[in-house]
Amino acid sequence: MKKLLFVLALGGLMIGCGGKEKKEEKKEGFEMNRKKTESKAAEAQEGVPVDLDNKGVGPIKSVKFDDAINEELAAKGEKTFNTICIACHALDKRMIGPALSGVYERRSPEWVMNMILNPDVMLKEDPIAKALLKEYNNAVMLNQNLSEEDARGVAEYLRDK
Repeated sequence: MKKLLFVLALGGLMIGCGGKEKKEEKKEGFEMNRKKTESKAAEAQEGVPVDLDNKGVGPIKSVKFDDAINEELAAKGEKTFNTICIACHALDKRMIGPALSGVYERRSPEWVMNMILNPDVMLKEDPIAKALLKEYNNAVMLNQNLSEEDARGVAEYLRDK
């Protein structure tokens, strides 16, 4: 009896699986290609609006970039970025947080610095920060307790990225 059930089950399995070959033959030539989004346009494509007028919520009300990048300040910012920020952000690809290449094409310098200095309040009150939180699966940006000088260095470093 057990052998008969086994043979019937095996036969049913073989008949059921036999049709897959024909289906796979019909799909021959089908190829799935996924393209990575460009980092500069990634957030706009993900549904988070670009807003260069929003300064965010926090202590930074105005940031004035010089025409030329301050190389000394940018070097300090790079060190800070590579020590702290790199855990969640890359320059050219989406990670736990957004890619930061071209960030000033999407955000104001004040917004960037306020997000660095005041992420707790930004995530509660700023509409862009809220949208990013939702887009990145509620991965909260932690307050790293950086000084304004450290945040300014990171902001300067991100200028040419």
